[in-house]
Amino acid sequence: MDLRTTVERARRLKQLHADHRPLVLPTVWDVWSARTAADAGFPALTVGSHPLADSRGAEDHEGQTFEEVLAAVRPIIAAVDIPVSVDLEAGYGQEPADLVAGLTSVGGVGLNIEDTVHADGGRVRSTKEHADYIAGLRAAADDAGVPLWVNGRTDLFLHADNPAGVLDEAIERLRAMEQAGADSVYPVRIQDEDELLAAVVDAVAVPVNSTAHPVRHDLERFRRLGVGRITYGPLLQLALTDTMKDMLRPWAP
Repeated sequence: MDLRTTVERARRLKQLHADHRPLVLPTVWDVWSARTAADAGFPALTVGSHPLADSRGAEDHEGQTFEEVLAAVRPIIAAVDIPVSVDLEAGYGQEPADLVAGLTSVGGVGLNIEDTVHADGGRVRSTKEHADYIAGLRAAADDAGVPLWVNGRTDLFLHADNPAGVLDEAIERLRAMEQAGADSVYPVRIQDEDELLAAVVDAVAVPVNSTAHPVRHDLERFRRLGVGRITYGPLLQLALTDTMKDMLRPWAP
């Protein structure tokens, strides 16, 4: 994909975040799922690391190399005429400039970046370390002339036995990511916690991304809570898995 098209799609993704509250980005994993979601009328998509890995027989948590991920998402992005963001986990050990260069080379116009470093024993980056990495991504995107959408993710709630107990630390981290140049922030695991979601929405000025289940969750509830962006993580693929099993079971020997 040429740079001009990538820049146009990046600008479109930014405008979509302004026009839709929340902006729903179906999480896809291959050409079929991407085309299906686009044909359903969605104006942008995201590729999830977990469903992408499952579709390729690989492990999530950076069980693929960065080069393998790029090779996998290239045909997905090329198959649709709408912006596509890509979950790049913790960055696959890449320097921010290399991560941005690789992503934009295949036409990606947004990314998730999380603070759990799977390649380093699953440690969690410090608030400053993660913010610095995001600042590097922002600078690299600016240097490349692509207004890449950076979705800064924290796994603090995911790792906590009591998610409410890490709320203050999580808010500090989310604000640091915002100040470093994140366009949206993504606190995972609190999609069912109204009070926690509302607290983080109130704490930052950028859109808050929440995971959602396409059947069990309600769009209007997320809108009421002020959530600015919704992705499905692995939940769309898992829901389709359950449906496929139900369809096939009567035919099984």
